[in-house]
Amino acid sequence: MSLWRNREIKRFTASLFTVSAILAITGFSISIEAGILVLITAFLLCLTFFAFTVYRYRQIRRLSDYLRRICAGEHSLDIRDNVEGELSILKNEIYKVTLMLSEYNKKLQSEKLRLSEHMADISHQLKTPLTSMMVMVDLLGDEDLPPEKRREFVARLSSQLKRIEWLVSSLLKMARLDAGVVKMKRERVKMHTLIENALRPLLIPMEVKDIAYTVTGEDEMLTCDVQWTTEAIINILKNCVEHVPEHGRIGIAARDNPLYFEIRISDNGPGISKEDLPHIFTRFYRGKNASPDSVGIGLAMARSIIKEQNGDVTVESREGRGTTFFIRLYKAVV
Repeated sequence: MSLWRNREIKRFTASLFTVSAILAITGFSISIEAGILVLITAFLLCLTFFAFTVYRYRQIRRLSDYLRRICAGEHSLDIRDNVEGELSILKNEIYKVTLMLSEYNKKLQSEKLRLSEHMADISHQLKTPLTSMMVMVDLLGDEDLPPEKRREFVARLSSQLKRIEWLVSSLLKMARLDAGVVKMKRERVKMHTLIENALRPLLIPMEVKDIAYTVTGEDEMLTCDVQWTTEAIINILKNCVEHVPEHGRIGIAARDNPLYFEIRISDNGPGISKEDLPHIFTRFYRGKNASPDSVGIGLAMARSIIKEQNGDVTVESREGRGTTFFIRLYKAVV
């Protein structure tokens, strides 16, 4: 960065010499001593100006080098100083922006890695049923296949197709939640109506396992997005149904207080181990007690849905003593 390439410096220098010459001529017109004094003063002022300008250019050059090194990936550089002045303020502001961009870059890299892991998990989840279906389709092509086997394979194919349909549907819903395109509605609904809507699609699986359920507590009006909140409750209930043994029990209790609406879902299943408990809301996480058909996105989706509505989902569990989920929708809008 050359000092003399700057047009402003050239213009200022020309103006400075012009003013100095006029003052010197004026001084010499008064007396020789006055002219010499003016020349010395002008020279010292010009020297001071150029020395200060050179210093500022060196500082700007350092800032330029710093930015180039940051662009090259040296994000740990620090140019802050505690000296008062415009350049120091500029250095500190540049450092703040650099630090923010560095953190943003780390977050992007983390998101990229997580996306890659999720894609691998999705591919695995789709590959397993597809491979099974391809095998069964080949077997169905055998003309000598007994009728009972043919019916069995057709039933399995139907089951695998339903699993793929549910998986793809769930992934699309998660993608919409992650992208922030879902606009949660504020609708009024009674607690027991919301719970009954969530129970309806699970009544047959519960009847097959002879699982008893109870709904207790207050039937107050609450404000939420009925469709999405029902989806969240279904996912939590589905998790309970999968883990509760035959002839088991599921209890659903509703409660209203000045701070939040709460729906508590309890089961008498095997419980969740201490190792798995902190991770059960992590997407694609499968604990040691997970069922073979479990994908690991139901609970993650439930928490995302509730959080989108200024709420939260927590869990309490001990091995051998069942599990309790707490869905809380806070009344204060933040």
